[in-house]
Amino acid sequence: MDFGLSSEQRMLQESVRRRLANVCPLQQVRDTVGAEKPYSPRVAEALAELGVPGMIIPEAFGGMGLGLLDAALVAEALGFGVAPVHFAAAHVMAPLAIMLGGTYDQQLTWLPKLASGEARAAVAVTECIAARDGAGVVARNGRLEGTSLFVLDAADADVFLVADRSGLIHLVGADAPGLEMIPLATIDKTRSVGELHLSGVTADALPHGGSDRTRRVIDAGRIMLAADILGASTAMIEQAVIYAGQRVQFGRPIGSFQAVKHMCAEMAAALEPCRSLVWYAAHAFDQLPDEASLMACHAKSHLSEVGRFVARTSTEVHGGMGFTDLAGLHFWFKRIGADRQLLGGPERVRHEAARLQGWVAA
Repeated sequence: MDFGLSSEQRMLQESVRRRLANVCPLQQVRDTVGAEKPYSPRVAEALAELGVPGMIIPEAFGGMGLGLLDAALVAEALGFGVAPVHFAAAHVMAPLAIMLGGTYDQQLTWLPKLASGEARAAVAVTECIAARDGAGVVARNGRLEGTSLFVLDAADADVFLVADRSGLIHLVGADAPGLEMIPLATIDKTRSVGELHLSGVTADALPHGGSDRTRRVIDAGRIMLAADILGASTAMIEQAVIYAGQRVQFGRPIGSFQAVKHMCAEMAAALEPCRSLVWYAAHAFDQLPDEASLMACHAKSHLSEVGRFVARTSTEVHGGMGFTDLAGLHFWFKRIGADRQLLGGPERVRHEAARLQGWVAA
C-alpha cells in the first residue's frame, strides 16, 4: 500500500510555509521573544487568513472540516519556522474537546468563535497524564477547585478547557471569579504556558465527555507536538548542511570532512522515518481508532528522542557558532526540548504505550 500526501495537503503545507517565511523570519521571532511577548499577533493574523484556526472545525460551524493529518502538516510547518504562535491547544485540542464532549449549544457558542479567531482557547489537561498525590482539579456542584500546571496556549485566552480528576473537561471563562492564571517561564519563549489556580470557579462541563474523550484530546495534542518536533528538526538539519557548506577550515568547507558528512547523514537517517510515523499517527487518529492512542504515544516518544539527537548534533556541526544568538539555533533547540516534555516526557509516554499493550499493569 502506498501512503503519501494528496496534492491538496502538499499545497496546504507549502502555503503555510511560504506565509511564515514572509511574516515570521528569524528577526520576527527575536523581536517577539525580546519583547517578552508569548506570541506574535502578526503571525496569528497571517495564519487566520489561511483558515488555520478553523482547520478541524466542521464547515457547519464555520471551519474547514479537515482531518488531523492536515493539522499535523501545519504543525510541522510551524515547527520548521519556529513560529511564536498558538496552535496545538488553541486550534486542535480545544475545538476537538468541544466537538467530542460538548452539547450542540456549547458547540454553537464556541466553535464559530474559535474558527474565526474571535475567541482564543487554552487547554489544561496535564494532571490527567501525571500528577502528584492530591494535585489537580476537583469538580463539586458545578464549581472547580485546585491547580492545573502547564496549561497550553494560556496567554490571552478567552476560555480555558480544564480537566478535573475524573477526566471530565469543563469550560471556564477567563474572567470567571476565583480564576487566576499565572504565566510560567519555560526554556521555550516561542509558546505560552501557564498555571491555573481555581477557587470555587463556576464551570460549564462538557457533558458528553469523560476520560476516554479526554484521552483523545491528549492523543491529538501529542501528535501535534511530534509534528512540531519533526518540523523543527528538519530546519536544524537544513541549517547544519548549509553551514557545513559555507564554513571553511584548513582551506576547505567543513562539509567535505568525513566526520561532518557522517554527522549530517546520521541526522537525516534518524529523522526521515519519523515523517511517516507522524503521518500514520495522524491518519490513525481519524481512521483507525483502535490504534490511535498507541500510535500517538509512539510518535511523541520517538520524535522526542530523535529531536534531541538532531538538536544536539546540528549544534555540534556549527561548532562554537551554534551556541551564539547570532546563529539562532537555540530557538529550535529549546522548542524541541519543550515539546519533549509537554503532555508527558518520552519515558512517561512509553510507559503508557506499554500499558495500552498490556505489558504493564494500569
